[in-house]
Amino acid sequence: MTIADVRIILVEPAGALNLGSIARVMKNFGLRQLYLVNPRCDRHSPEAQLMAVHAKDILESAVITQTLPAALTGCKRAIATTGIHHDWNAPLEPPRTTLPWLLEEIAQPAALIFGREDRGLTNQELNYAQKFLRIPTDAAYSSLNLATAVALCCYELSQSLPLSPKDTCPQIEIAPQELVEAYYQQLESLLLKIGYLYPHTSASRMEKFRQLYNRAELQVNDVAMLRGIIRQIEWSLSNPHEKENS
Repeated sequence: MTIADVRIILVEPAGALNLGSIARVMKNFGLRQLYLVNPRCDRHSPEAQLMAVHAKDILESAVITQTLPAALTGCKRAIATTGIHHDWNAPLEPPRTTLPWLLEEIAQPAALIFGREDRGLTNQELNYAQKFLRIPTDAAYSSLNLATAVALCCYELSQSLPLSPKDTCPQIEIAPQELVEAYYQQLESLLLKIGYLYPHTSASRMEKFRQLYNRAELQVNDVAMLRGIIRQIEWSLSNPHEKENS
């Protein structure tokens, strides 16, 4: 895993100047993959092009998606940036101790997610990350400009050395985001069917399950086993008589 394999994902960026500045700082530190989720500004605008300077190629090759899950397709590790403390077990960590985690695994895509300039990421969007990053700032004025936040994180990433793979330890294949998301949908459907969840509270209850599984860093085999259990439960619910006769 190299720094060039890390995706910088911007959710609904609104400032063309910020966008151009981010492309420039990405190139400064060797990052190449820029993903824009439902952008509110034009990457081809004169303002964005002006600030990008010699990093216009980063803007041109940026991937545009409509949703955060689409931008995370194939990623097995994701860190979300936030300045808000949540009632979760996952702590807010500083860049220097958190970002090296993205580079630990070999050949496994990873992402660093940034929110909107005015209000950051929603709770639902934060659910797609396994770790949460907060840049320590002075309490008197804690809000950082988006391009500045990206620059600080790109610098810290560039200072992170990948861990040497150990021959005695097999590489762990972390389940990609889309595979885990399919499991969440299957789990929610089953829990609604058996009455453990109710439609009006299912979203908040499922957030707890997402947080639990995100902390576990599910592997591909883990998700396959969990989905197999759900399929067997669904079969038993649909075929009660066959179970009694067996």
